[in-house]
Amino acid sequence: MVNEGEAAVVRHIFEQFAHLGSPTKLVTVLRAEAVTTKRGKPIDKNDLHRLLRNRVYLGDAAHKGVAHPGEHAAILTQPQWDRAQAIHTEPPRRRANTAQAQAPALLKGLIFGPDGRAMSPTHTRRRGRQYRYYVGQRVLKEGADACPVARLPAAQIEGMVVAQLRALFRTPEVIVGTWMAARGEDSDVTEAAAREALLQLDPLWDELFPAEQAEIVRALVERGDVGVDGAEIRMRVDGVSGLVRSLGQREAGDLEDAA
Repeated sequence: MVNEGEAAVVRHIFEQFAHLGSPTKLVTVLRAEAVTTKRGKPIDKNDLHRLLRNRVYLGDAAHKGVAHPGEHAAILTQPQWDRAQAIHTEPPRRRANTAQAQAPALLKGLIFGPDGRAMSPTHTRRRGRQYRYYVGQRVLKEGADACPVARLPAAQIEGMVVAQLRALFRTPEVIVGTWMAARGEDSDVTEAAAREALLQLDPLWDELFPAEQAEIVRALVERGDVGVDGAEIRMRVDGVSGLVRSLGQREAGDLEDAA
């Protein structure tokens, strides 16, 4: 017999996963909604992956890795299952890259050329592939010879900024500096909490939505200046401390849900 209460939760999870497209995001949503496993524990990513692979919900029974029609009623339709599987079986990095290609420029309004003017995101398409760039304002008006740095491959400069941020998250100087800045606004923030908040960003980065990545970049990057000899990226200390407080509050909420 179908447990209608549990069936409704399963359908909700599949529909939300198809909508959000991110296991990390969905776990956060489910914990905020106080959705738990049958044992009453908050759902984590491992629980979610097992649930999304479970063909029992489709009315099948599995034996030695082969699915056969079961004797029980399905609680999902084939389109509901297919939509979720199309996302779930795609590698996280490829999913992130696909979404990034469709997202606004990560450094829009943050990257500046040698003349001190913001570089504008643009793109071109060749042989069916899209190539993104940041182009200087003078170049747009006067041509490529008007500026020593005419354009930058977007993937290259964005990758450099993200790599620098991810590396900085692990350095003791940034961890301590972030903790001290955050403590100025919230005395309850500990050094351990600051370290944990920063360290958890690195492994989660590739599974974040492009909009979430852009939000973090805008919170942490004050400005990027590009010259013929390289680029200088300035971070916002207050943005880092605010991010730490936000992640710490989310972690505290997760612990309360698990209690």
